[in-house]
Amino acid sequence: MPCLGVIGNISIDTTRYPDGRRHVLIGGAALYIALAAARAGTTAHPIAVIGGDLGCLRNRPWPRLLDLSHVATLAGPSCRFDITYDPDGRVIGLTTAYGAATALTAHVLATLDRSDCDRWHVCCRRPLDVREVLERLVMEGHPFSVDFHLASATEQITAAKTVLPHAEVVFVNAAEYRLLDDLVAVNELATVVISDGPGAVILLRHGRAISTEVPQGGPVAEVTGAGDTLAGSFLAKVLQGAAEQEALMSAVTAATHQARDPGLPYEPP
Repeated sequence: MPCLGVIGNISIDTTRYPDGRRHVLIGGAALYIALAAARAGTTAHPIAVIGGDLGCLRNRPWPRLLDLSHVATLAGPSCRFDITYDPDGRVIGLTTAYGAATALTAHVLATLDRSDCDRWHVCCRRPLDVREVLERLVMEGHPFSVDFHLASATEQITAAKTVLPHAEVVFVNAAEYRLLDDLVAVNELATVVISDGPGAVILLRHGRAISTEVPQGGPVAEVTGAGDTLAGSFLAKVLQGAAEQEALMSAVTAATHQARDPGLPYEPP
């Protein structure tokens, strides 16, 4: 069975909405992408560093294919994000305390030396040293994909730009794509998947649109993790041999269901 390694943060997220809703969740792109891949039938290893306040993580009833053996626990607090959304579910405010995640780059480089994952996905977020990790993957010939987050997209795309043509897939939202297009020759990128909240998701091959999927309408309970679910499901289906258009259909459906879910509530130890 193919295996996907997902490099990034696992965090405690506080989400805020214009209607006054406030949720405290277990979050982080590494967790949500790996969880989506596991639910889609692929063994997935999140590679992350957490603090003692997420000790409960290993006690939850995760899918059988989600393997937390590459999640390191250090003394001190976990990474925390405080995220404010606009009425359309787009991020308009973000504050961060990295906590134990400051050790992520060293943990990732050590994990690359001993893991045998078939594919790697890199969540290009602070505090990861994106350039060092991606250059290692390229140097060692590991196939990989990437995604970004709007709050740091310019910085991270700039750090990654020389190796992005080696990426199998680049995931961005519409605002991140505009930054990507300004900084990189998009026609040199094999596959780019562009999401836009409730709008259409577009699949580009070497800069040319070859597929479009429109998410189903319906109530949205929590947008955190929807884009990550799209990425994880897409990668899992491609790893299993699906064509990209077929993988995109499955991924958009999975992301729609994720947005209707209230998320993973965080309960302090």
